[in-house]
Amino acid sequence: MSRITKQQQAEAEWQGTTPTNTLNLCPVRTTMNVLGGKWKLLILSYLLHGPRRYGELRRAIPEITEKMLIQELRELELDGILTRTVFQQVPPKVEYHLTQQGQLIQPLLDALRQWGSGYLQRSTSVIHEQKAL
Repeated sequence: MSRITKQQQAEAEWQGTTPTNTLNLCPVRTTMNVLGGKWKLLILSYLLHGPRRYGELRRAIPEITEKMLIQELRELELDGILTRTVFQQVPPKVEYHLTQQGQLIQPLLDALRQWGSGYLQRSTSVIHEQKAL
């Protein structure tokens, strides 16, 4: 049983639309279909630094379940954001790395990282102000 991603499902539906209906395609919806979810952006942020093995990703994100990590990795692979390389050796070795399309996400992740840093600094200032009151 082959599972398709939200984006693949949407693209299949769009192929059946007339050219005038394709104006309803939403780039934000496409981004959310491919990158949405609780863990995908975090997984991608670790892969920006180079290929990672499954175990490395599992240790880097201890809150994620094995099932969810596998599911997210498969969806990202199906959407062409990362590739999975299996090395024929004992014990088996599998590495994940970003495709060219996946590497285009770096500016987005940099912007999210910068926003998060600013938000954390703002939150720290607010906490100090509240304690002073």
